Amino acid sequence: MYRLLAEATVVVHFLFVAYVVTGGFLAWRWRWTIWTHAAAAAWGFSTVLFGFDCPLTYLENWARGRADEAGLPPSGFIDHYITGVLYPRDALELVRVLVLLVVAVSWIGYWRLARPRRPITDPLRPAGR
Repeated sequence: MYRLLAEATVVVHFLFVAYVVTGGFLAWRWRWTIWTHAAAAAWGFSTVLFGFDCPLTYLENWARGRADEAGLPPSGFIDHYITGVLYPRDALELVRVLVLLVVAVSWIGYWRLARPRRPITDPLRPAGR
């Protein structure tokens, strides 16, 4: 049962990381999700910038320990499952910058779509007609 919990935690963790990267684009369609994405992005970036421990990493390590399996290395989930697997280790800083850019583009797009649109006026047509 603990092994299943550990595996489920890995899936949820991957989904969370994917949401941190792409969630701003989901807000283009479902506007209210910008706030959940802002919270997820703030947490995701703070774990990288300030070294906060992620509760999902803690949960996975706890479940693996209960299942008599080795836990994650001290460097954490991303270093174990993503860095060196999905991209080379020496590209880590580039990937971090690209993730930041993707999030920024999604938010810029969100705010551009959220702005009230001004009606297009014909400069040759007199006002009020």
